[in-house]
Amino acid sequence: MDRFIGAMLDNRYELLEVIGVGGTAVVYKAKCHRLNRYVAVKILKDEYAQDEEFRRQFHDEAQAVAMLSHPNIVNVYDVSRSGNVEYIVMELIDGITLKEYLSRRGQLTPKEVTVFTTQIARALEHAHSHDIIHRDIKPQNIMLLRDGTVKVADFGIAHFAAQESNFSKGEAIGSVHYVSPEQARGSFVDNRTDLYSLGVVMYEMITGRLPFEGDTPVSIALQHINSIALPPSVFAEDVPPRLEEITMKAMNPALSKRYASASQILEDLEAFQNQEQFKINVDKPEITFAEDGSAAEDIDATRKIQNTGEVMSLIESEEPLPAQQKDGELAAESANSGRRRQRSPIPGALVFGLIAILIFCGGAWYFIRSIVDPYGDSGQSGRVKAPDLRGLYYAQIVADPNYSDFIIEEGEYVYNEAIDAGKIISQEPGANHRIEKGSTIIVTISRGAKTFQLPNYVGGDARQAKIELERFGVICIEDTPEYNDEVPAGSVIRMVPETGTVITAGDTVTITVSKGPEHLKAVVPNLKGKTEGEALALLEAAGLSWDTPTYVEQEGTPGLVVGQSVAADSEVDAGTVIHYQLSKEILPPEPKLVTRNYTVTLSQSDAPVAVQVLLDVNMVYSATHNSSDGTVTITLEALEGDHTIYVYQNGVLSVREIITF
Repeated sequence: MDRFIGAMLDNRYELLEVIGVGGTAVVYKAKCHRLNRYVAVKILKDEYAQDEEFRRQFHDEAQAVAMLSHPNIVNVYDVSRSGNVEYIVMELIDGITLKEYLSRRGQLTPKEVTVFTTQIARALEHAHSHDIIHRDIKPQNIMLLRDGTVKVADFGIAHFAAQESNFSKGEAIGSVHYVSPEQARGSFVDNRTDLYSLGVVMYEMITGRLPFEGDTPVSIALQHINSIALPPSVFAEDVPPRLEEITMKAMNPALSKRYASASQILEDLEAFQNQEQFKINVDKPEITFAEDGSAAEDIDATRKIQNTGEVMSLIESEEPLPAQQKDGELAAESANSGRRRQRSPIPGALVFGLIAILIFCGGAWYFIRSIVDPYGDSGQSGRVKAPDLRGLYYAQIVADPNYSDFIIEEGEYVYNEAIDAGKIISQEPGANHRIEKGSTIIVTISRGAKTFQLPNYVGGDARQAKIELERFGVICIEDTPEYNDEVPAGSVIRMVPETGTVITAGDTVTITVSKGPEHLKAVVPNLKGKTEGEALALLEAAGLSWDTPTYVEQEGTPGLVVGQSVAADSEVDAGTVIHYQLSKEILPPEPKLVTRNYTVTLSQSDAPVAVQVLLDVNMVYSATHNSSDGTVTITLEALEGDHTIYVYQNGVLSVREIITF
């Protein structure tokens, strides 16, 4: 059991249960006893609580979010320290994470993608306007309320844009599947980092999958730096082209080609919503919550991406492929030059003279072309040679200032078994063609071989698995459905071949689909007149369940079953809970206390009169009065029924009588 459950922080916040586990902290549901309300309390994990830098980052989160006030950002109420425990008190959200919603839904509709993205962008626009960069935008940090409202949470590694951070140089931090290229390099980041991560979230909402996968964080980080994701339309046929363009621009690895602000994304989303060919009802979608939600470990937790030096060394050692040549091209050129050398009827002296002149002219020409003006235009005409881009990564050249004289434009993405995904296959105009500076070069980019590792569809929706496999050109066959107590109906129990197998278009994958739990039937026994032990034995033998009985006062032998929730001989599902009633002895009513007044007539005497009153055997009154008072009224309290009262005056019994209460 978690050691903090039941703990009281600062004699105010009682920790009740774990509701979330992140990479660096644990979030608890808690009760604030001062304001009598439920809140969320975020506590730094022990291994990070010892790290001074993480403690500073933890406090930065509270300070950063405390500055913000926006309907799409989770509110922070308090930040404090109790003993060795540092914690933040936040608004408790009655909702689920976008990651949980995606795991249930897979691909989202364009309406959902647009509505959710708009709200996230508004939250980022507000944070960026306060010079705060989130740096960890991912579905796990985005909460969905039941009415479709989005709340951005967990500014755990946020910092001010103008503030230097130990993490800002030489070390990457974040969630590797959503990290921007500059974050992965450990370079300086600005608000465009959040926009890249938002683009990855959009990609996942549209396609139901992440743009980059790998065996290690380093391999995934390298893909963010060196590769460009396949367009969402490869995996989601119905994605509107404009929504795809917004997504790909947001996650463009080149900072200059990416959105400069969240406001720009909002403008494009609004324009997209207003397109006549694709009208969207922008009302928020209703979010349906599962009843069995529980806190789960974040599989893409925020963390330092280790081996950043390894990432950088891998980037620096990445060499472009040599320009491709057609087979036999060099041999043909060599043969042609050989034939030219054999045909020369010119006399030797003239030949030498011509050669000398040609060498001089050639040297001058080379000097002008290659030294003074490497583009061969002497800086006058503006015409240059088109560079050879074949074999280079498209993501690299768009960010390389060496190609700033040209507009490198994406063309088609095609499958190619010989060239890695993201590298350029061909270009138009071709390499070395003379073109004007600022001209556009359209490149065809490889999607890589049309082979891939079989994703894990076990436990997922079978219909969605078939759709995705068919998009890859794979033949999907359903085996005979089976009952399964653990896998919901309509989900995949197993598949052949297994997850991770490398397959190609045209291969066959067989999936077995669950019919859900097999509902066995049971006949309800007659429990009436049985002792509790006998009744429970009958229920267990029938495969039924029960709960705590209720008791009914009834004449006769106590402890026998006198009622049951389902009639005997009824057929119900096995495991159904049967409620039953037991008889108990009829008890007489408990006597009640009754209060009444009693008046004592005083004896005539010149001296004071000492009055004492006993009720049964208990003294209930003792005082001295003047006989001139005439009477004394006292209040008596006794159990309901008859009681004897004794009145003594100056030690002499003056009254003895039975009164009824």
